[in-house]
Amino acid sequence: MYSIIVVPPRTTDPSGQIRLAPGETLRFGRGASAADARHLAIPHAGVSREAGEITATGTFWSLSNLSRTSTYVVENPEGAGEHVKVAPLRLDAPVPFEFSRLVLPAGHDLIRFDVWAPRHDYADPAGHGGEPTALAFPLDRGKRYFQVLTALCEPRLRGEPHAPPPTVEQVVDRLRPVWPGANRTAVQWNVDYLAVKLRLKPDAGAAAVPGARLHGKKEALVSLALRFDLVREEDLPSLDVPVLGDACPPSGAAR
Repeated sequence: MYSIIVVPPRTTDPSGQIRLAPGETLRFGRGASAADARHLAIPHAGVSREAGEITATGTFWSLSNLSRTSTYVVENPEGAGEHVKVAPLRLDAPVPFEFSRLVLPAGHDLIRFDVWAPRHDYADPAGHGGEPTALAFPLDRGKRYFQVLTALCEPRLRGEPHAPPPTVEQVVDRLRPVWPGANRTAVQWNVDYLAVKLRLKPDAGAAAVPGARLHGKKEALVSLALRFDLVREEDLPSLDVPVLGDACPPSGAAR
């Protein structure tokens, strides 16, 4: 099973994401071949031909900086300026963030792309050893995406079992008092990330009309969350509590 997802620059379609299983490596740089699934091409004159490597390691990833001159920065979009610096020629620097934004200096520009680590493993509470248990639905209640999922489930949790999921605009209005930066793009990004994290089938909610596709994805998320008690009535007060930091749309997406 894949554990790391790389979202190339300016990619908004899930089919353009690159999924890595534990132990797999993705090279990136100006000289990478776009036809090679294990190479990410970044066609910018300021990026080295072989700029670096991303290696999936279970529930996190490591970064090798193959540039001789440039320091790379890995930002946590949900943190308060939290980041990791990876010096030139540093190999296998571990990155601990669930959401990461890799920033590459490129001449007078900064190239950014996202790396997600949605898998969570947990120890066996019985203490029998062996492989860690992969959580079926790895949700962190302190993250922005869980707040978005709770807002989607709110009408049904408040006694309307057949209510349709709120529109994106309704979710934005519901969360704006505790999330001043809420907008349509950010909410849609969180919905898409939830679909990846909860392993919805790629065609969940698919339709020729983009709006219908998004509605179908929201409906699938709400049905799954309520069927398995991923969101409960006691989670509703979290809608009125600010979350530290915002989960941001992928690099290059409109905000």
